[in-house]
Amino acid sequence: MRVTVDEYGQLVSYLKGAPEVLLSRSRLSDDERRSWEEKAQAYAAEGFRVLALAWRKGEGDDRLIFLGLTLLWDPPRNEVPEAMRQARDAGLRVVMVTGDHPATALAVANEVSITRGRVLTGVDLETLSPTELSHAVKEANVFARVAPEDKLRLVEAFKANGEIVAVTGDGVNDAPALKRSDVSVAMGLRGSDVSREVADLVLLDDNFATIVAAIKEGRNIYENIQKFLRFLFSANLALTLIVVVGALGSFVLGLRDAAGGLLLPLTAIQLLWINVITNGPPALALGLDRNHGLMRQPPRDPRSPLFDASSLRFVVIAGTLSALIGGLLLIFLPRFGYGIEESRTLLFLYATISQLVLAYSARRILTVPKMNVALHLSVAACVTLQLLAVFVPSLRLALSLERPDTFSLGWVAGAIVMSWGAAELYSRLAVYQSGTKDMASSRVGLASG
Repeated sequence: MRVTVDEYGQLVSYLKGAPEVLLSRSRLSDDERRSWEEKAQAYAAEGFRVLALAWRKGEGDDRLIFLGLTLLWDPPRNEVPEAMRQARDAGLRVVMVTGDHPATALAVANEVSITRGRVLTGVDLETLSPTELSHAVKEANVFARVAPEDKLRLVEAFKANGEIVAVTGDGVNDAPALKRSDVSVAMGLRGSDVSREVADLVLLDDNFATIVAAIKEGRNIYENIQKFLRFLFSANLALTLIVVVGALGSFVLGLRDAAGGLLLPLTAIQLLWINVITNGPPALALGLDRNHGLMRQPPRDPRSPLFDASSLRFVVIAGTLSALIGGLLLIFLPRFGYGIEESRTLLFLYATISQLVLAYSARRILTVPKMNVALHLSVAACVTLQLLAVFVPSLRLALSLERPDTFSLGWVAGAIVMSWGAAELYSRLAVYQSGTKDMASSRVGLASG
C-alpha cells in the first residue's frame, strides 16, 4: 500500500507491505537486505504478523528508503485448540488460507493444532496446473501469501475434489471465495459490509469455536428431525395396519356394527383423538433432545435422504410389531368373553399408550440421548389423558368407550410391554450394530494412514 502526500511543496511517498516485497525495492546493500530478511523470518516464526515500512521522495514504488518492521500480535483465542480437536473428531478438515508470511502461518497453525502437511504460497499456486492443484489441496492445510484470486481457485479446487466447502472471511477481497463456497461465514464484528452481504451466516462474535458449536447444533437438529419422522411414521403405520386389516377381517367375517355399517377396530373420533393427543406432544418434545457423541461421528453424505434406510427399517419393524400385537388383542379378547365395545376400548388404550412409549425407542438412532424432561412430562400427561378418557363419563361417552375393569387393564399393560420391549430390543441392536460399523471404519482409517 502506498500513500503519496505533499510535504512542504514536495511529494513524498510512504509504503507498507510484505517485507520481502519492500526489501526487494529498497536501496539496501545485499548484507543489509539479508539481515532484515532474517529478522522478518525470525519474527514471523514466533507468530508475529510482520509489516515492512519504507518511503521515498516523489511518487513511485521503487528505490525506497527502508524504515523498519512493524510487529502485530493477534493471538488465537484460548478456546480455539479445543474447537479444532472437536472439528477433527467430527471428520472436519480445517485449512488456513492467509495473506501472512508462511512462517507466521505455520506458527499459528502449530499453536491451534492445524495439521501442517504441505505448505503452499500464492506463488506456488500460480505455477500449478488445475490437475496439480487438485492433488496439492489434498495434502496442504496451510496456504500463505495468497491473493483474492488464489482463494477463489482454492475453493474451486476443493469443490472439484468433491468436498463440501465452508469459507470464513472478513474483507472485501474474501467476497468471491465466500460467494463460491457451499457455506459462507462472514465475521460480524470486524467484517466488511460486502462480506456480510454475500455470506450465508454472520458470526457475531468472530470466534471459530462458535462455528464448531453451530455444526454441533445443526447435527443435533438433523437427528431430532429424524426421530420426529421415525416416531410419527411408525405410530401411524401401526394404526393404519390395525384399521385396514381389521376392516378386511370384518368384511370377510361379515361383522357389522349397530348401525349396520362395517365393524371397524377404532372409530373415526377415536383415531382423531389418537392423532391429536398421542402423536403431537411427544413428537414436539423429541425436538428438545440433546444428543451426545454427534461430534465423534463422520459427516453424513449430502446426497443421503433425510428418511434413511435405518429409519425405514425401524418404522416398518416397530410399526408392524405394534400392529400385530394390537391385532392379537382383537382376536383373543372376544374369546375371553369381552364384547365388541369392551374390546374396542382396550384396543384404544393399547393403541394410544403403546404409541406414546414408542417415542423412547424412536429417539435412539446413533447413541442413547440424554434425559429429556419435556418428553417424560408429555408422555405422562398424555397417559393421564388416556386414562381420563375411559374413566371420566363425559369423555367416555364422547369417544364411545366402555369403562374397563382392573383385570382387563392387565391385558392392555401386557400388550404395551410386549410392543415397547420389541421396539426397544430392535433399536438397541441397531445402535450396537451402528457402533460396531463405526469402530470397523475407524480401524480401516488408521491402517491406511
